[in-house]
Amino acid sequence: MRASDVMSAPVHVVGPNDSAAHARNQMIRFRCSRLPVVDEDRLAGIITKKDLGYRLRQAEPTWRRRPIDRVPASLLMTPDPVSVAADASTRTVAAAMVEYGISGLPVVENCTLVGIVTKTDLLGSVSVERLEATVGDLMGDVVTISRYHSLDHVVDLASERDDKLVVVNDDGTLAGIITESNLAFYEYVGRVPGEPDREVTMLRRDAPGGQKTLRYVRDVSAIAEDLMSQPVETTPQGAPIAEAVRRMREKGINSLVVVEDGDIKGIITRDDIIKGVAT
Repeated sequence: MRASDVMSAPVHVVGPNDSAAHARNQMIRFRCSRLPVVDEDRLAGIITKKDLGYRLRQAEPTWRRRPIDRVPASLLMTPDPVSVAADASTRTVAAAMVEYGISGLPVVENCTLVGIVTKTDLLGSVSVERLEATVGDLMGDVVTISRYHSLDHVVDLASERDDKLVVVNDDGTLAGIITESNLAFYEYVGRVPGEPDREVTMLRRDAPGGQKTLRYVRDVSAIAEDLMSQPVETTPQGAPIAEAVRRMREKGINSLVVVEDGDIKGIITRDDIIKGVAT
């Protein structure tokens, strides 16, 4: 199969001077994760949910932060993005996604943008259907955080690991999941000066193996439980990859948390499956 067989077309685009708010609204309206930025019919860049979500982490004090809605796409986009030809094989597309760590490739023919291939598009390809593997064969390690961690910590960890974050309760059970969508579409407007802090209780061990005690944490903005999605779709390790892909496509998600006997074992993502196609 070729890129032209699986690509999405026509392509929804934004201009370099369009605001972040406009880009976010387009993503929500058309249910997409990235938008090519086109300047006078030339592919100038690409803006993604991660570009919007990671920008929530700012150095200024919370009360001085401004929404990023008015920031132009040209300041958030990745310029001169990697692209593929319409006749590129799906294996070539998958390999490029893995090599460059990206989730979508504009398809260009005769210098003209004709489509875009995303990892979601590849999930519906014959190459994925032919994978003979279980979830346990391809799953990766999971990054967990407390439901009380701050917005800044969430953004820092998500951008550092470039990964989804699984939110757990104090007893280690599954509470929710935070993806780039949760960050990109979270309507953060900053704290109003003089607004009182919230206080939340959090269990902590004073020493390894010691007794748990409650402590108070003063929250300066949002916390993980404000952003997370719940309930979380889960899967056992022995499930076939084809079944995992079917679940992801039905639910419109790109990951499943792997759980066995109530314990979190890992996570299977769209990226893990694409790596299987690329090898």
